[in-house]
Parts: sequence; C-alpha cells; structure tokens
Amino acid sequence: MAQESFLQIDGLCKSFGDRVIFDGLTLSIAQGEKVGLIARNGQGKSTLLDVIAGNADYRSGSITFRRDIKIAYLVQSPVFAKGSAVLEACCPSADEELRLKARQLLTKLEITDFEKPVDQLSGGQAKRVALAQALMSEPDFLILDEPTNHLDVEVTEWLEEYLTASRLTLLMVTHDRYLLDRVCNRIIEIDDFRAYSYSGNYSYYLEKRQERLDAESSQRESDLNLYRHELDWMRRMPCARGGKARYRKESFHDLEERLQHRRDERSVSLDVKASYIGKKIFELEHVSKAFGDKVILKDFSYIFTKMEKVGIVGENGVGKSTFLKMLLDIIQPDSGRIDRGTTLRIGYYAQEGLAFPEDARVIDVVTAIADHIELDDGRRMSAGQFLQKFLFPPKTQYSYVSKLSGGERRRLYLCTILMRSPNFLILDEPTNDLDIMTLQVLEEYIAQFKGCVIAVSHDRYFMDKIAQHLFVFEGNGKITDFPSSYSDYMEYKVLKEDQEKADAQAAKPKQAVQQPKPSNPAKLSFKEKREMEQIEAELQQLEQEKARLEEALNSGTLPYDQLQEKSARIGQIIDRTDEITLRWLELSEKN
Repeated sequence: MAQESFLQIDGLCKSFGDRVIFDGLTLSIAQGEKVGLIARNGQGKSTLLDVIAGNADYRSGSITFRRDIKIAYLVQSPVFAKGSAVLEACCPSADEELRLKARQLLTKLEITDFEKPVDQLSGGQAKRVALAQALMSEPDFLILDEPTNHLDVEVTEWLEEYLTASRLTLLMVTHDRYLLDRVCNRIIEIDDFRAYSYSGNYSYYLEKRQERLDAESSQRESDLNLYRHELDWMRRMPCARGGKARYRKESFHDLEERLQHRRDERSVSLDVKASYIGKKIFELEHVSKAFGDKVILKDFSYIFTKMEKVGIVGENGVGKSTFLKMLLDIIQPDSGRIDRGTTLRIGYYAQEGLAFPEDARVIDVVTAIADHIELDDGRRMSAGQFLQKFLFPPKTQYSYVSKLSGGERRRLYLCTILMRSPNFLILDEPTNDLDIMTLQVLEEYIAQFKGCVIAVSHDRYFMDKIAQHLFVFEGNGKITDFPSSYSDYMEYKVLKEDQEKADAQAAKPKQAVQQPKPSNPAKLSFKEKREMEQIEAELQQLEQEKARLEEALNSGTLPYDQLQEKSARIGQIIDRTDEITLRWLELSEKN
C-alpha cells in the first residue's frame, strides 16, 4: 500500500529579478520519509525550504500539504524576539512538565543557562535553542536547514540517533554526509531546475547519480554524432526539397536545441600552485595559554613537518580557534615559543568568513588580489577564468556581492585564499555553508596539496577524508596527538569510556574485600588457603598488567590495530578480575 503524501509540489517557479531559481520544479514527499535535499550553492536549497514553510512567495505552481499536519522549520540563521529568556523562547507554555522536557532537550544540546536572554546568545547557541524549540513542538513534518552547523560531534550524534529513531517525516538540507547516510532513506538532488529522486541513503545516491551522469554523457556523445550527420545532410539538401523532408528538419532543430541546452556538469577545480615551503615550518616549544582560570594550552610542544595534514577536534569552548590564532600570531602565548619558518605562506580560512564590500562586483574582489593566477602545472589563468572554475560564470562575475547566497560568498572566500598560492592552510570550520560538491573537490585538493594543512571541523566525513592524525583538545590545556583517523578516534573514545565504566564496576567488589570478616566464619582447608593465596597473587598481576595497558592507551602513539587489541585485553582482564574476586569473597567468609 502506497504511503500517504505529506507534501506535493507541482510546477513551482521562483525568481529574484531576472535570476531564475526554480522553473517548473515538481516533487513529492510521503509520510514517514526522511529526505535529504542536495544542490550546489546558489541553486536555491534554503529558498525552497522558505517557500515550502510559507516564509517566501513564489511566481507560479502549487504547494499542497496533507491537512491537519503539524510543521516545524529550523531556519539556517534563527532570530528570536528580544527580551525573552532561553527557556521561555524554547517553551512559551507555563506547564511544568513541558518545561522539564524543554530543559532536558536544551541540556542535550549543551544549553544549560535557561535564564540567559536570547539576544545575548551566539549564533551557534541560537541555532541550538531553535532546534530544541522545533523538536519540542513534536511535529509531523520537520524541515531542517543545516542543523549541524555549530554543533559539536557528541550533539550531532545525539541528533542523528534522535532523527533515526523518530517516526516523523523529515526534509533536511545538510552538508554532513554521515548524517545524510545514516538518517535519510531518500535523496532529492536539484540540478538544472529539475528534481532527481533517489530512493536510498547518501551512499546509494552517489552510486546512482554517477550512473545517471554516465548515461547522460553517453547520450550526449550519441546526439553529437547524429547532429554532425544531420548537419551535413541539412547543408547538402536543396532548398526546393524542403517540404519533402520537413519532419527530418524539425527533428534536426529539436536535436540542436537539446544540445544547446547541454548539461554543464561543473565542479570546482582547485589546481592552484602551492608556494615553496622550507624545512622549518612551525616549531612550538613549551607553549602555554590561559584566560583567567580557563587553561587553553599547557606546556605544549610540537614540530610540524612537510605535507602534514592535522585535524583538530574537541568540545566547543576548549580553545581550538584560539590555538589557530596563536599560530597566526593574532594571539600571543603566555609562555613558551612559537618559531615560524621564513618561507611560510599561510592561507587562513576564518570561521566568521570575510566581509566583502556589498557594492563590489565579484570580479573586483578577485582582481584586487591578482589579475592572473599560476596553476600547479605551470599554466597562467586570468581572474575571470579562475572564477569560472569556482562556478562563477561571466554573468555572475559582474554581479554585486550583495546578490550572492551565503554559500556562494563562502566559495568566493575560499577562492581568494587559494589564489594567493599558500603553502600552509589553516582552516577554521571550512565546511559550514559550502555545498557537498565543493567539499568533495576541496577534500581532493587537500589530499594532493604539497603544503601543510591544519583544520578545525565538526564535519566527521570531512575530517576522515583530510586528516592524517588529530590534535584532541581534552580541556584544561591537555592536547593528545591521536595517530589515526577521526572515525578511529571516535571508536577508541567509546572503548575508553566503556573501560572507565567497567573500572568503576570492578572497583565495587574490591571495596567489599576490605569489609569486616564474618563473626563466625567456617575454617578454610589447606587447599582453600592455597587457592586464596593464588587468587591474591593473580589479582596483583592483573592490576599491574591493566595499569601498563592503560598507560599505553593514553599515550596517543598506538596504531589503530594495537588500540583495538589492548582495549580488548583490558576487557578480558576486567572479566577475569570480577570472576576471581567473587571466589576470593566466598573464601574470605570462611577465613
């Protein structure tokens, strides 16, 4: 039995002035579907969500929801009325049960100051409060625009589990490809004013999309061959015979029109040349930094090497961005030394982006840096040609920056950084507001980049692709150098947390060992006394082995296979300790 349709869009047309956003867009979403919406920046993802939610108008077409369904919409940049507190904004009701639920949701989203005025919230905090507000309404249809922006990994994983377990219908725009893969059961891609639907998760979409593009490419080759043949016929055909072959002439013109409306399967091409980088890059020696009682760095030393790719992870507020700004000489350490190589040429992608002059044209932003850009293969490219590689066609190049979408501005910002030929890239949350297609090419560029890269990001997929090892900011100035990928680190972290819980459980019987002996114990036999001594000796050996394993695990130098092996061994030690401790307790009651 077919699922009931929650949303039906037919022939939707939307434009801003002479810029067409949608032209005859048609799509539907059924009850219970969890849909990921994918498109390049500037192709109207957020605009479509605004139109669907009733926050923006459209020129023609129809949008029909099933009657009596409750809709909640998380916008990309939420704004609250001034004067209200966090809890009030999340839950206007005075009902204490509802307010308890609101407090629980806010806490899950790392918002704990419930009385803080909403107009004092950072952009990331406001996004989390708005997300809690949307979930509090228990909607039938949830619309999310970049829900993971400004969320750390733990909160993102909680949201992932929540959406997966929920029975609500979902339409979501996100650059988080793990979220798309694990939550969505359908992907809709908007391209060239059309909606392409793929019934599966993100991995399935990638596979089937490539098959579609290959088929389109093959069809285009066939059409080109036919066009050459028919063009030759048209040129040779006498004018007097025009009426006799009218059907063939009409077919030729249809074919010509189809080829002129060719698919331009564009992607950002980042083959910019990196400047020469010398042997000395960054050398940090016993660096410490604190703001009052908050310790950011404590006696940290490290020497960067050529072509090193480092990811930085940690909870919000532990000082990741501060660390980057210390490398950039924007913030000074309290003690220690940061020595920078003389050949260092840094490209810094700041989290807050770059404020372009609103009255500047796109081409002016680039030519203010350079008229020509040198590529990795030695070729030179004009500023206009370079912008085309970043998906800015000539028409857009001469538009004003004020007309660009948020994602297009981010892409332009990335363009201005890479055209300077840096040899050390410092990227602070580069994945926010970039479309998935641009992220894929940025990942490929970083993999081939002949300089160094250090990146802060909450995007799990991006970190897995670009980072060779991680600086894990654990708080209180402690930084651990983890020698593997981001997914490996998250698996290790879970194993470590499980180990700590097991340690706490294992400690409970040991306390019982120290309890007073029974007042009337039975006497131990010689064999039982001997068994008790052997247990005590084995317990001591197990405790020593466990301590050595924990020290190795916490060193941050083990490869992933040894991490797994040693973590598994600790589990075996805990099980054996529990087993023989219970036997020791039985014997001790007789002693």
